[in-house]
Amino acid sequence: MRGTLATARDWFVDRAYALGWALSCRVPESWARWAFLLAGDWMEVFRLPVISRERVLADTVSNGGEQAAFAQLAAGRGVVFALPHTGNWEVAGAWIIARGAGKFTTVAERLKPESVFLRFLAFRESLGFEVLPATGGNSRFGVLAQRLRAGGMVCLPADRDVTGGGIEVEFFGQKARMMGGPAALALQTGAALMPAVLWFEGRGWGVGIYPEVPVPAEGSRREKIAAMTQRMARDFEAGIAAHPEDWHMLQRVFAEDFDPARLPAAAGPAEDLNAGAGRNGAGGGPS
Repeated sequence: MRGTLATARDWFVDRAYALGWALSCRVPESWARWAFLLAGDWMEVFRLPVISRERVLADTVSNGGEQAAFAQLAAGRGVVFALPHTGNWEVAGAWIIARGAGKFTTVAERLKPESVFLRFLAFRESLGFEVLPATGGNSRFGVLAQRLRAGGMVCLPADRDVTGGGIEVEFFGQKARMMGGPAALALQTGAALMPAVLWFEGRGWGVGIYPEVPVPAEGSRREKIAAMTQRMARDFEAGIAAHPEDWHMLQRVFAEDFDPARLPAAAGPAEDLNAGAGRNGAGGGPS
């Protein structure tokens, strides 16, 4: 009986997502916006297939930081964008591709039911994203490192540790754990680590890309990764403080919010999972 109910629930969830995508792309945007204001604020992810490249470019503002990233890519050097769960992930991805990035690689959690995950996978790949499932298959860290060594771009959410092997940082005056994977990838491959924060700008979107996080000249590998992750957290602080209403982190982040007995000891990055195998639905997919 329980299995039958679970199967029925999965079917309804899948049908709900399918209906959302179908209707939001076929009705006027004002109707879709009204409906999503009643039921939730995920409208752009459903309408993005019918939002033109020209509109994405015209309605997205940035601080110009993408120029430094493009310069690195033009020189054949990989770039790791580390992001918190802010703004709209899918639109930002479509924007950076439209600006000339070509494509990028990311990691996505396997959603349930599997059919919903496959829908999001196909949707993101249609936008030009290469999406690696967070579980199953080959090592995500290894594939991401290959892409970076080839001069590619990787985008990873990093403001919440989902592995138990994250880096302890100071974040808004409190202890928190964040993903050490972006720093580990940059250190191992020589890629540029560039934090980025997203937000909503009226009916459009905003992208702020921070300068490259430098690799410390001294210290062990673990100490260098910790220092780089702390610097990343500082940039996240600045971006989130400027647009706090657009940080949609729905899970616990700060150490004091957890049961101390269940907190793992402070650790360095677990390379196979801590390279960003978290939920990367910032602003679009589930987060």
